[in-house]
Amino acid sequence: MTAPVAPAHPVVTLPDGRTVPALGQGTWNLGDDPRRREAEIAALRAGIDAGLTMIDTAEMYGGGRSETLVGEAVAGRRDEVFLVSKVLPGNASRRGTVDACHASLERLGTDRLDLYLLHWRGRHPLAETVEGLEALVAEGAIRGWGVSNFDVDDLDELLAVPGGGNVQTNQVLYNLARRGPEFDLLPWAREHRVPLTSYSPVDGGELLDHPVLGEVADDLGISPTQLALAWVLRLAPDLMVAVKAGTAEHTLENAAALAVDLDDQAFVRLERAFPAPTSKVPLEMR
Repeated sequence: MTAPVAPAHPVVTLPDGRTVPALGQGTWNLGDDPRRREAEIAALRAGIDAGLTMIDTAEMYGGGRSETLVGEAVAGRRDEVFLVSKVLPGNASRRGTVDACHASLERLGTDRLDLYLLHWRGRHPLAETVEGLEALVAEGAIRGWGVSNFDVDDLDELLAVPGGGNVQTNQVLYNLARRGPEFDLLPWAREHRVPLTSYSPVDGGELLDHPVLGEVADDLGISPTQLALAWVLRLAPDLMVAVKAGTAEHTLENAAALAVDLDDQAFVRLERAFPAPTSKVPLEMR
C-alpha cells in the first residue's frame, strides 16, 4: 500500500501512479556510530510521525549498517513507510541485482521495497540491470525501480533498453549550490514525467555557512537548513527531497521547512547569490 501522507505535505506522483511525500529522510552515514544509534532511530521515527515517510537508504551506506538501522526504526510500522534502497553498480548484473536486493530486504527486515535504485552506472550493461530489476518487480520483492546519478545521455540510453521506460525516478545531487540539473536534466524529467529526487539538499552542510543564505533565513525567521530545503521543495511535484537528520530535533526542524513560504524578494536574493546555469553542467556527485 502507498504510505499515508499528511494533507499539508506536498506529494510527488510517480509514473506508475503511486504518490510519495515530497520531503523524505536520507540515511547516509546513519548507523556508523553505535553511540548514536538510539538517537538516529528516534530521528527516523520522529520523521515518520511528522509525515516524512519516504526513507531512502542503500546497501553501500555503512556496508549495510544503515539498512539495519532503518529496519529497526520501521519495525512494526512498515506499512506507513515508502522504503527506498539502492544496488551498488558492481552488483548490478541480472543475478547480482536480485541477490543484492534480497540481502537488503533481510537487513531491512521486510519482504518488499517500494523503490529500488541503481546507485550509479558501472560496468554491467543497463539491459542486464533492468532485467534484474524487472525480475524483482515480477516476484514482488520491489514495487518499482529507478536510477541515481544518471545524466541526460544515460537516461536516453536507459529508455532504449527493453523495460527501461519503467524507471520511476532519478536521484541526483541538487541544491542551491549545485543547480546544474536545471539546465537539461529537469526539463528532461518533466518531458518524460520521471520526477527527480534531490540528495544532499544542504550540500553536506557546506551550504549552511553561506552568508547570503544566513541573511535571508534570518529575515524570514527560519533556519538556513529550512530555507535551503524550502528552495528545493519549490520544484514539487517534479522533484522530491531526501534529507538526513541524526536527532529527532533536527528531523522536526527539517519537517518545518514544509511550512515555509518564500516570497519574491527572498527568491531574488538567492538567485543573485546562486545563479542558475546558462549552459550544460556535467552531473555532479557527492
